[in-house]
Formats: sequence, C-alpha cells, structure tokens
Amino acid sequence: MNAFFPVIDIEDVDPYPWTVLPPRSGDTGPFEEWDDIASWCREEAEELWLDRELDPGPNGVDFVAGTLERCAKAFSPPGSDHWLFLHRDHPTDLPLPVLAAIGPSSGPRDETLRALTLADDQSTVEPPVVKRFTSEKLGEGLTVFRYVPQMDSPHLLACVRYAWQVSEHGADVVMWTATEDVARIMQAAEDVEHLARSLGIFAP
Repeated sequence: MNAFFPVIDIEDVDPYPWTVLPPRSGDTGPFEEWDDIASWCREEAEELWLDRELDPGPNGVDFVAGTLERCAKAFSPPGSDHWLFLHRDHPTDLPLPVLAAIGPSSGPRDETLRALTLADDQSTVEPPVVKRFTSEKLGEGLTVFRYVPQMDSPHLLACVRYAWQVSEHGADVVMWTATEDVARIMQAAEDVEHLARSLGIFAP
C-alpha cells in the first residue's frame, strides 16, 4: 500500500471557541500532549479562565480540567487518528465535540461525499437536509443535517457532517458532530461552519 502523506492543517482555526486535541495515532500522532493528558488538560483549563478574564474560584480550574480530560478520553480513545475540537463559550460549558479526519480518496466524488456525510441514511426521522458547501481551502463539498433516533434513549440525536474530496491531494476529508441538545448545536452552528471553512490540508 502506498503511503498517504496529506494531513489536516489547523493553522487558521480560531482558538477562542475551540480546545483542539490532536490525533492519538496515525502519521500525525501521537503528539506530546497525550504523554500526560491530565496535565495538558489542566494547563488548558487555566488558560481558558485567563483568556476569558474570569475568576475560576476555588474549583473552576479542577472542574474544567476534569471535563476536558473526560472528553479527551471519550472522544479520542487510544488508536484514534482524528482531530478533536471541543466547543464552549464559557469555560464551564459542557463542550460540543467536533471531529475531523482525513484519508486517501476512496471512490467517485459524489458517491463518496454522500457516503461520508450519510446523506442517504435511512434511519432518520425525516429526510436529511443536504446542501453543497464551499470552502476556500478544501473546495466544494457537501454538508448534511439529520435527526437520528437512538436505541437507548428517547431523545433524537442531531447530527451535522461536512465532507470534501480534494483531488489535488487525492484526499477525502470529513468533519462531524452529534448531540441530543438541539439548542446547543444550533447555538454553535456559526462556529462549526467557520471551523469547516478553516480546515485545510498540509502535504509534507
């Protein structure tokens, strides 16, 4: 199998609403942050409070550090090769996880984009909302919003996916998030879209 070198470029991602955790494996991982994720999350928590110019009180740093660490372990288990972006407005907010991954192009463009975004998912409670989406960095892609029932919960899952096929690099890129909190995903929609426009590809 030929080596695949392109990686996701996060240089232009706005750091204000996002805590960014790199892949745990693959060509770009593991990063040194994963050597001691608890310490890294604590440092990030301290910086969050400082950046927002807010008083964390006696427990604020510990609370945020614990939240970030739980998210890191839940959404980036050992062996995962995706980027994890945790969105929050206030340091104590429950983060909305957004993930992004890259891989070698796997098939015809339109067919691949529909597959990566689950545009033809038959389990949705209503037809998915499918739209073309253009990023200056990744070109024209597809974005899909859909509601999915859960087997173990009465609540619907609101899901958003973006996907691109970048022929210049022979790469497929997908970005996705899902939550039961519909208001939360709507509130973060502008930042999520901006994140999608900020992702690029770096080919070493």
